[in-house]
Amino acid sequence: MAVDFTLAYKAPEVNPITYKAHSIPFLNPINMYGRVFFFSWFGFFVAFWSWYAFPPLLHDTIQKDLHLTKIDVANSNIIALCATLLVRLIAGPCCDRFGPRWTFAGCLLIGAIPTFLAGTAYTKSQLFAVRFFVGILGGSFVPCQVWSTGFYDKNIVGTANAFTAGFGNAGGGVTYFIMPSIYDSLLNRGLSPHVAWRVAFVAPGIVIVFVAMCLLFFCHDTPVGKWSERHLAAQQHLAAHGIQATIVDAPKAGITDKPSTQDSSPSPPSEMGEKMRYDATGDRKMSGYADHEAQLSEQQMLDTARGEIVVKPTAKEVFSVMFAPQTLVLSFCYFCSFGAELSVNSILGTYYQKNFKSLGQTTSGQWAAMFGLLNAVCRPLGGIVADILYRNFHNVWVKKIWIHTLAVITGVFLIVIGVLDSHDTSTMFGLIAGMAFFLEGGNGANFALVPHVIPSANGVVSGMTGATGNLGGIIFAIVFRYNGVDYGKSFWIIGVITIGINLALCWVPPISKKQIGGR
Repeated sequence: MAVDFTLAYKAPEVNPITYKAHSIPFLNPINMYGRVFFFSWFGFFVAFWSWYAFPPLLHDTIQKDLHLTKIDVANSNIIALCATLLVRLIAGPCCDRFGPRWTFAGCLLIGAIPTFLAGTAYTKSQLFAVRFFVGILGGSFVPCQVWSTGFYDKNIVGTANAFTAGFGNAGGGVTYFIMPSIYDSLLNRGLSPHVAWRVAFVAPGIVIVFVAMCLLFFCHDTPVGKWSERHLAAQQHLAAHGIQATIVDAPKAGITDKPSTQDSSPSPPSEMGEKMRYDATGDRKMSGYADHEAQLSEQQMLDTARGEIVVKPTAKEVFSVMFAPQTLVLSFCYFCSFGAELSVNSILGTYYQKNFKSLGQTTSGQWAAMFGLLNAVCRPLGGIVADILYRNFHNVWVKKIWIHTLAVITGVFLIVIGVLDSHDTSTMFGLIAGMAFFLEGGNGANFALVPHVIPSANGVVSGMTGATGNLGGIIFAIVFRYNGVDYGKSFWIIGVITIGINLALCWVPPISKKQIGGR
């Protein structure tokens, strides 16, 4: 089947009820879907850059300036993940309540404050406090994924989420180039090391504020307009297709309840007049967009409206969704994959310096950056393959099997890296690259399945999954912390945990049999 390259820039075909796109206009930032795609990944990119701005300068420059021990450095890496865990748990329900765009902008703007204040840390305790609050930026991952999910339909959502997260995660690799370069340029301008590293943090702070403002002024909450109007829009779209049915909002029915199938009597299309032709986004009107609508059966339209439109959750419903078996499976899979990525990203530069004495701070950091930069390729591949499997087999199980397969192979690589603990650069760099391919691909595959699991509470599912991934980062960072410089031992321990958890969870169905939508 030939690849249609025009999909990269032309207006996409859309779901007739939610107006979620069936393709990604990568190269068209003028189009609403292309614009949201860009700001989804770029917003997370600059957040990740600032979140991981400390490690490239921490081992040598900051450690010497603040007189830190190796234990202090390890503890600061752990603390940097703690706030992110909390923010991700909170961000999930906030996305469902206030919308992902506002939650995203809020994470960026609040996280920019401690970024600007990073240079005010003069003691170990102050450094810990700054790194804790900078961790707020890591919480932006959840609204990034929820926002992307809201604009792309099930056939392409894995690819969209994997690209936005993959490009965003690459900020963790780029920071190993950017921060030392900014620091070195400031030294060349006559600043002392004591001052230069502090001034360097102003750069990511400025960029974060700029991106957050662009996100607010140039993007939209949903493809159909304001977040608060998404249910009304779905009702109107059903009516426009001759379907009379009630779309139950959150205050009237629970997330996990099966909505009533009793017909209501909304105004027919002929009586809605110009209301049915409202300009929801400024990019198109409903009446002129019919040619781009995908063909769905009446039942598919009803299932989409009743099961896949996000509702406002109550506290009870939030906990019900968070601890549903399907949510927990995704969470613990992400615990292994993203948790390992975070912990490895924090120590990789130091690990290279330990095993390869000839590498300095800048060179080891650049090699360590490759691990994060591979996210731009590997994470999207995980999501792309998941979508291809889904389109060919029309079964959500294939996405789940793909996740566990990648995880087991990742575990094998981690064990091999740990056992060999190679001092040969070619061997070490090759093994790390191989491990990154499957590890980061697993992250992409995971969020290709997330939108299928309780889609009416996608924010809560995404928040729980993202937070548990961060918990994995904390646990694995503690493993590195207590094994000291014996990095090899930590690698194989994480590998064993990854294989064990995934084999233990592989039998759980990907979605509940009673669930409406997501199939």
